[in-house]
Amino acid sequence: MKYIIILGDGMADWPAEQLGGKTVLQAARKPYMDMLARLGRTGMLKTVPDGFTPGSEVANMGVLGYDVNKVFEGRGVLEAANIGVDIREGEMGMRCNIICVQDGCIKNHSAGHISTEEASLLIDSLEKELGTDRIHFHCGIQYRHLLTVMGGDKRIICTPPHDVPGQPFIPLMVKPEVPEAEETANLLNDLILRSQEVLGNHPVNLRRISEGRDPANSIWPWSPGYRPRMNTLSDIFPCIRRSSVISAVDLIKGIGHYAGMNVIDVEGATGLFDTNYENKARAAVEALRTDDLVYVHVEAPDEAGHEGNVALKLRTVEDLDSRLIGPIYEEVSKWQEPVCIAVLPDHPTPCAHRTHTSDPIPFLIYCPGMEADGVSAFDEDSCKNGIYGLLTQGTDFIRILLKQD
Repeated sequence: MKYIIILGDGMADWPAEQLGGKTVLQAARKPYMDMLARLGRTGMLKTVPDGFTPGSEVANMGVLGYDVNKVFEGRGVLEAANIGVDIREGEMGMRCNIICVQDGCIKNHSAGHISTEEASLLIDSLEKELGTDRIHFHCGIQYRHLLTVMGGDKRIICTPPHDVPGQPFIPLMVKPEVPEAEETANLLNDLILRSQEVLGNHPVNLRRISEGRDPANSIWPWSPGYRPRMNTLSDIFPCIRRSSVISAVDLIKGIGHYAGMNVIDVEGATGLFDTNYENKARAAVEALRTDDLVYVHVEAPDEAGHEGNVALKLRTVEDLDSRLIGPIYEEVSKWQEPVCIAVLPDHPTPCAHRTHTSDPIPFLIYCPGMEADGVSAFDEDSCKNGIYGLLTQGTDFIRILLKQD
C-alpha cells in the first residue's frame, strides 16, 4: 500500500453570506473530493492542540504525526532548513515577514504579495544596514523571510501579522514573557522601527508606490525558536521507508527536511492561486512510483482566506479538485499496487475572519476496496457524520491512515 496526503491549506471556512449561507467547501464544484468521500471514510480532526496558536506549522506537524508539545520550536527555524540556514547552538530563529504599514496600521502581512525578486533586494539592504555579528537577515520566498539572533531569548510574545490586518502596529510589538527576555524584545522592536527607515525610501518601494502597489516598508518578526530535534517519519512509522513533500512554502519544506522526507521543488509552484497544479500532480505521481508516502501541500486557499476573498477561495478549491486531485486519482487508480488517498485542510482560514482558527477540520481517507461510511460529500458538516467522528489529537490522523493503531 502507498499513501498520498493532499492538504489544501486553510481550505475549511465558515458559512458565507455570498454563498447563500454555505461554506466554500459546500458551495464549490469538487466532484473528486465528493467522490472520494462517498467511496471512503470521513471524520473531523482537531489539528491545533490547546494552548497553541492555530498556525500552519503546528497543524501540519500534527497531521504528519509529530507531538508539537515535544518538538515544536517555532516557524522560523523550520523555514531555515529549506533556505539552507543552519541554526547554530545558542541562536534563535524567527519568521521575518516584510509587511505593508499604512497610517500606523498593518495593512497586510504580505506587502501585497511582493515577489521574491523584489524582496531579495530589500532583505539585502536590511542585512547591509542592520545586520551585525549577532543579527542576520536571510532571504526566503515572497514575503516570508528569516531573522536570526545569536543569544536571543525565545520567551517573548509575538503577534502573527496575518492575525491583525488593519490594527495599529505599535501596541502589537514584541513583549517579554519573563524579565530575562526584555533585552531580546527591545532589540527586536528597535529592528522593526529601524527597518521602516531603511525600507521607506528604498527604490523597490518607490517603484511599487508609483505603480499603485503596496510598499514592503517594515519587517515583522514572530514565531521564535531554537533548532528543533525531530525524529524522521521512517523512525516513527517503519512502514514509511521513503517519503516526499511537495510544496511552494519554505515552512512545509522545512518540516519535510527535519522529517527526513525528500523535498521536491516544482516549476511554477507559487503558493498563490496561480500555482501550477498540473506540475504538482505530475510530481506527486512520479514520487509515488518510488516512495511509500507523498505529502502534497497547496497554499492557495489559505492566501485567499487571508485576503477575505470568497470568490477567489472558491476558485482555489475547485482548481485543487480538478487540476490536482483529479489527475492524481485518475492515474493511481490504474496501478496494480493500491494507493490510499487522504484529503484535508490543516486549519480553517475563514474569509470573514481573515486569519486562522482552531476549529476542527474535515478529512477523508479513501483506500481501494474499503467499506464506505455513507457520507456523500466532503465539507465541514457532512464529515461530522463520518465513521471516524471527532479526532481530538492531530497525530491520530496519520496513525489511522497508516493503520498503526
